Amino acid sequence: MSIASHPTSPLRQRFHPLWWLAICYVLIGAVTRIALLSMAGGGVPHNPLYWAYAFGVGLSYDLIAFVYLAWPLLLYLWLVPRPVYVSRVGQWLLYIGGAVLLFGLLFVGASELVFWGEFGTRFNFIAVDYLVYTTEVIGNIRESYPLGTWISLLALATLVLVWLSRRGLKAQDGGSRFLQRGKVVLVWLVITVVTAVAIKGTYKDRTDNAYVNELSGNGVYEFFAAFRSSHLDYARFYRTLPQDAAFKRLRELVKTPEATYVNDDPRDLTREIRHAGPERHLNVVLISVESLSADFLKEFGDKRGITPNLDALIGQSMFFDNLYANGTRTVRGLEALSLSVPPTPGDSIVKAHNNENLFSVADVFNDRGYQSDFVYGGYGYFDNMNYFFSHNGYRAVDRNDIGPGETIHHENVWGVADEDLYTLALKQMDEAHAQGKPFFLHIMTTSNHRPFTVPANRVPQKNGTREAAVAYTDWSIADFIKRAQAKPYFDDTVFVITADHCASSAGRASVPIHRYHIPLWIYAPKQFPPQRVTRQMSQIDIMPTVLGLLNFSYRSRFFGADVFQREPGRERAFPATYEKLGYLHGDVLSILEPQRKVEQVHPNFINGDATPITPMDEGLLDDAAAYYQSAAYLFKHGLLAHKPADDVPVQPAAEAAPDAPAPH
Repeated sequence: MSIASHPTSPLRQRFHPLWWLAICYVLIGAVTRIALLSMAGGGVPHNPLYWAYAFGVGLSYDLIAFVYLAWPLLLYLWLVPRPVYVSRVGQWLLYIGGAVLLFGLLFVGASELVFWGEFGTRFNFIAVDYLVYTTEVIGNIRESYPLGTWISLLALATLVLVWLSRRGLKAQDGGSRFLQRGKVVLVWLVITVVTAVAIKGTYKDRTDNAYVNELSGNGVYEFFAAFRSSHLDYARFYRTLPQDAAFKRLRELVKTPEATYVNDDPRDLTREIRHAGPERHLNVVLISVESLSADFLKEFGDKRGITPNLDALIGQSMFFDNLYANGTRTVRGLEALSLSVPPTPGDSIVKAHNNENLFSVADVFNDRGYQSDFVYGGYGYFDNMNYFFSHNGYRAVDRNDIGPGETIHHENVWGVADEDLYTLALKQMDEAHAQGKPFFLHIMTTSNHRPFTVPANRVPQKNGTREAAVAYTDWSIADFIKRAQAKPYFDDTVFVITADHCASSAGRASVPIHRYHIPLWIYAPKQFPPQRVTRQMSQIDIMPTVLGLLNFSYRSRFFGADVFQREPGRERAFPATYEKLGYLHGDVLSILEPQRKVEQVHPNFINGDATPITPMDEGLLDDAAAYYQSAAYLFKHGLLAHKPADDVPVQPAAEAAPDAPAPH
């Protein structure tokens, strides 16, 4: 890495270390890209054009990122007086500063490899989001990887590289002046501003392969681009309809036969849901399992046998084959299950400001005298969970509610083991039952998450692996149900088991649909006979379907619907990333993107590939816009709130009401 050129002018001498940093950064970027290409495996076809695009466009983004990253060194080279700069102290400051910068660049490169291994992308909004919770994230990294060894190796590599390339950090200055150096800094500032304004991270997304588009980017650039887009205003960035037209379309899309709008206000989604006959005030336990992809099940092709109990539970439950999650983060699943809304671009509502007193599933149960709890095995400040749930009808119960003398079989940075979480849940269920109250629990698990450590002697798989975590998830659910069977309220309890999202979000398409496929069991052997439901379904439909099975008559502003009431042919789902908003209808996936871009494909439900549709179906694009635009508008303007009028009981439909599709 020795830099052999010998600049002669004082100005070139002074700023020569910038060349050293540029060459180091470009080489690190190239090596990182090669490693990521190797990790992508078959995701990137062996096509020289793909490779040329990834490395050519990638080099451009590396150089743009270098313009920003070079500022600390640039300021040092500008501001330090010549006598100090060329002194022994100045030389050592340059060596040390260069080493610090180089170590940082190597650390970022190594971090990108880890992030890609987990999410299949360069740094994005997830990386930005995780920085807020340094305790959990750093703890997760420490428990998952040999961090001390890695840092030591990176430090050693830094020292070796600085030594080999030390001529590039030679402190030389034949007499440059402060104002002369300032002109260089001024030009650099102009370049910085122009690239910041004129260049966007999405300009690289020009191929039909999502992996190639990701490889064409730069991790540091993508990180800050994601930071800037964490609060995306739908109306500003996405395809829109006239507001009244969007709501008119939406009112038609969300209406079902058992629902009647309470007024003619085009922007009010409030509907009276009426069912014939008495309500069934059964207990409901909703378990949202961390990262439970459908393809972990034998039913969907897994050959490892890591979910024997959940596989057996299929034949004992109402099982839903064709369900799709809203997103790739836990907060998206929590949002869908508690509020029954499509995902908003950028931040989840769970983490957004002004997210209090929204109309939630807990409100429907609370109006009937239920005790509604959100139960989490970690500390619920993470992802703002405790605040969100405690301000939207739930009582938040978390790791703090496990007393010092209570048994904990295992815990890691994310929380206690699932079996201990279920013990905490059973405690809440026992207390509610003792008070004569029906209960609604939403339990969020953590064990199926890196570092994948689980209690000893529970499963045969190697501890610390995904297989062990999934197998333990399966074991602990079976153990929970077994313990619940001994309770006097078991026969009157409905267990709803699903996932928050899938274990992976990577794929060749921009929204790989197979990475959103999640399972759903509704298990209540004394209440609902086993049944297979194959209709396409969204995560936001889960709880409205449960409320329908309970025969509840209530006022709703949910975007989701009881799948047994929705007419055939009107099924849809909302698979989305933090900025790409998907609308799945049958075998057509419409995707709304920033800069008002749209995409429409026939997705491959097995491997996630996608075939573009030409010409696009404008009606489906308008349906997608109506859902997402209206959801964003209602939240932004405080119109998802729980209105006092919603407390008015809804009378059940007369027995002579038109028949609805039977649940079984």
